[in-house]
Amino acid sequence: MHTDGHDLRHHGDAEVRDDGSALVDLAVNVRADTPPAWLRERIAASLTGLAAYPDGRAARAAVAARHGLPVDRVLLTAGAAEAFVLLARALKVRRPVVVHPQFTEPEAALRDAGHSVGRVLLREEDGFRLDPAAVPEDADLVVIGNPTNPTSVLHPAAMIAGLARHGRTLVVDEAFMDAVPGEREALAGRTDVPGLVVLRSLTKTWGLAGLRIGYVLAAPETIRELERAQPLWPVSTPALAAAEACVSPPALAEAARAAHRVAADREYLVAGLAEFAARGVRVAGPAQAPFVLVRVARAGAVRRELRARGYAVRRGDTFPGLGDEWLRVAVRDRGTVDGFLRAVGAVVGAG
Repeated sequence: MHTDGHDLRHHGDAEVRDDGSALVDLAVNVRADTPPAWLRERIAASLTGLAAYPDGRAARAAVAARHGLPVDRVLLTAGAAEAFVLLARALKVRRPVVVHPQFTEPEAALRDAGHSVGRVLLREEDGFRLDPAAVPEDADLVVIGNPTNPTSVLHPAAMIAGLARHGRTLVVDEAFMDAVPGEREALAGRTDVPGLVVLRSLTKTWGLAGLRIGYVLAAPETIRELERAQPLWPVSTPALAAAEACVSPPALAEAARAAHRVAADREYLVAGLAEFAARGVRVAGPAQAPFVLVRVARAGAVRRELRARGYAVRRGDTFPGLGDEWLRVAVRDRGTVDGFLRAVGAVVGAG
């Protein structure tokens, strides 16, 4: 889907398909070396129950307990992306607005459902931070990511909650919040913000993009509306087993440790990229997610030259609000980053 020159259906996995399958992947925002062995074992154990229809009650209760919510405030989905489709189809809205640059699937889903979508475009000179006054007062659906893909901005929870209005649905995509140490600025679990809908994904931190598992947290009446728009048995038995496992206390502790490692590795990547500032490389910041947004001249050519050296990064020009001078780079371990930085030096030095 192309709008205003932006391909809303382009995602990072396109960089590592087909002829990119052998590249070092810094394009997809899934944590490396996942899923862990214990999670693979839990998923494999669920396969003996495939003859029965999926029963999501235990997983739903586990997610509810993880956030301190009643089960009627939880809906399990086939990845967070399914939730965007459900919201677009089930909610009766007149003026939806999406805050960009951000994950493009919410706007694509709204447009597919026949909605005319407004945009609030955040600016580089403002650090891609939102001025709440920029959101139209009559918007009855507002979508914002936190932390935001691809800018890596972590917006204050109080500021986002301040966008709530009577008659407005406020959708906050927290797909990467569990990669933020302490999940500071999270709104998941809040019941005091009117119209709040929080989306979470289990695919990023746990490496389950191929299994498709996420969930929605919202008021019971909103959950019922979304559930009516879902097909029967939308989440498979293995995905349900994964959901239950990933919200257990040991898993949450492991995710918390991983978030601190990611933060340290991100600072290492940012510091390394800063060495090329004199050659026109600039990292948008302060970055708070497991990826960074990088501005560099000739970004398209740089991306192709990095591919020739064995590294895949995500093009940024498909995000509304960004042009052809942007790239998104996933955070990886220091050994991988060292090799990537050598490739960057060779590319921008040659330019």
